[in-house]
Amino acid sequence: MMTTKNKGKPAAPQPEYSPSAEERAAIDSAFEARKIDPASRLKVENGVVSIDHPDELIGYLLTQNALGSLDASFVSGILEQLTRASSRGREVSQSDLNFMVSVVKGIEPRDQLESMLAAQMASIHIAMMKICEQIGRVENLPQQDSAQRAFNQLARTFVTQMEALKRYRSGGEKVTVQNVSVSEGGQAIVGNVTQNPRETAADSATSSAPAVSHSQRPAMELVGQSSRKVPPVRRKLGK
Repeated sequence: MMTTKNKGKPAAPQPEYSPSAEERAAIDSAFEARKIDPASRLKVENGVVSIDHPDELIGYLLTQNALGSLDASFVSGILEQLTRASSRGREVSQSDLNFMVSVVKGIEPRDQLESMLAAQMASIHIAMMKICEQIGRVENLPQQDSAQRAFNQLARTFVTQMEALKRYRSGGEKVTVQNVSVSEGGQAIVGNVTQNPRETAADSATSSAPAVSHSQRPAMELVGQSSRKVPPVRRKLGK
């Protein structure tokens, strides 16, 4: 007796996904950024680090651009230091190494000092993430306290590095303006201003002539009447 197998109904074709307007804009932006700024990646094979690019010269130039220096000795040195910082024991982590180079590239260093500071920031971040792994594997309270203290110290160091980079890029200039008062038709006085109490109407009426003062304090010069030139106030321009 012959039996026939019941064949199941064919699955209905899934409708083709149509990206939204926001998704299309994000896709176009990602492809445009990749065309303008190609990535510079490194590969690790048998413990040897090399540039992952079809053309060795172009790949090296991209790496120089990412590290903000055209000095071959500096580029090779900073890459070796990043390689050691990203290693786990004797094994070099290719993903961590490329992540650290990407961090340096994202900061866009303008000279070797900024490149070194960016490499330190990337190293501190990697160390913080390793401490986070240790916190999840602690077995007692002393180990947890030690890991948390180390994490807090690294986090404060990272913030200090960010502030140092901002100060270095701004040239260390800082302008503080206190007590600026401008009356209608008058001029601004920049600085600490001390004002005497207001005279009453009776006092002002009786003092028609200026009184002679025996104080040793020199008279206050008005802005605009001084013979000295006031240096201009320098403002920090935004990047």
